[in-house]
Amino acid sequence: MLIRALIVFLAILNLGVAMWWLSRPGGAAPAAPEQPTGVPRLQLIAERMPAPSPVASPRIETPPIAPAVAKAAPAAALSAPVAANRCYALGPFPDAATAGAAAVRVGALATRTREEPGAASAYSVLLPPLADRAAAQAVAERIGAAGFDDYLVINTGEQANGIALGRYRNRESAQRRQAALQAAGFAAQLQPVGQVGASKWWADVSVAATAAMGQARPVDCAALR
Repeated sequence: MLIRALIVFLAILNLGVAMWWLSRPGGAAPAAPEQPTGVPRLQLIAERMPAPSPVASPRIETPPIAPAVAKAAPAAALSAPVAANRCYALGPFPDAATAGAAAVRVGALATRTREEPGAASAYSVLLPPLADRAAAQAVAERIGAAGFDDYLVINTGEQANGIALGRYRNRESAQRRQAALQAAGFAAQLQPVGQVGASKWWADVSVAATAAMGQARPVDCAALR
């Protein structure tokens, strides 16, 4: 009986001590002992290591979007050759209107009508009649001053007050004389003399290369430019 009472007393005593320990206020941490002068303080390894720097999150860059590539033109469209035009002389025709109508029928892209005079016994180069004889004489003096000879003021007839500038047996010689006078600034004209047969007309045309031209005579396209 005595032993049991002693055990209960000790249990109550231990319980009281435990409750006191748990309910007591926390005491201040004991102060660190004063460090002697000249003696370095011991440091933990963790204290000597530098604090880790914050790790920046990796930057994710979006690759630029390539511009859309334009669709390539079909190879056939790039390599298809362009058909060149061809030029022909249509004729001969009795007049310019008939030559022009023929050019329309063949679908000409460009047209030039030209006259081919009938054969003649000679060709004259002349200036058409001027206002009066005084004007004709003044022009004749200018022609002489330009270095030309073989000129004459016409006194009578349809060409009165005109200036004759030479007569030639073949057309080529007359054309050379006419060209020289025109280059000097004189409006010289060519006139057949004793013409045999009527003039003929031709239509020089430029057509697509695929056009069927039959018996037309090919000509140089440079003449139509």
